[in-house]
Amino acid sequence: MPRTPNANASRPSTAKIAASKPEMRFRLRVTAGDAIAIGPGKIALIEAIAKTGSITSAAKSLDMSYRRAWLLLDDLNRSLKKPAVDSAKGGRDGGGSQVTEAGMQLITLYREIEVTAARACRTEVSRLLRMLVR
Repeated sequence: MPRTPNANASRPSTAKIAASKPEMRFRLRVTAGDAIAIGPGKIALIEAIAKTGSITSAAKSLDMSYRRAWLLLDDLNRSLKKPAVDSAKGGRDGGGSQVTEAGMQLITLYREIEVTAARACRTEVSRLLRMLVR
């Protein structure tokens, strides 16, 4: 079957794959229809907000625009029964954002699921990684 010249343009070369040590990363996503209600980017964002106390600083630390961060956060908060982050308006007193108790529980549960999943399929992941070029 003929390939188009750029069919693999976005895939790393075999040399790049072989040069780095293979590792398994779980990318858990909870979807509601076509929308991702909870995913790795949203979890990383609320973790960054917990560290920085600010959507702007969190977005910068993740190399993300403020608008993108705000949209992800708004989408996440609308998906949850209780918001993950509370924000105060900026201005003279500065504003800021704070991860709520629900947000902290979400981070903890999400990370626990990742660890549990990794443990549960450790043998299969090991076998899979051995199939890669090293």
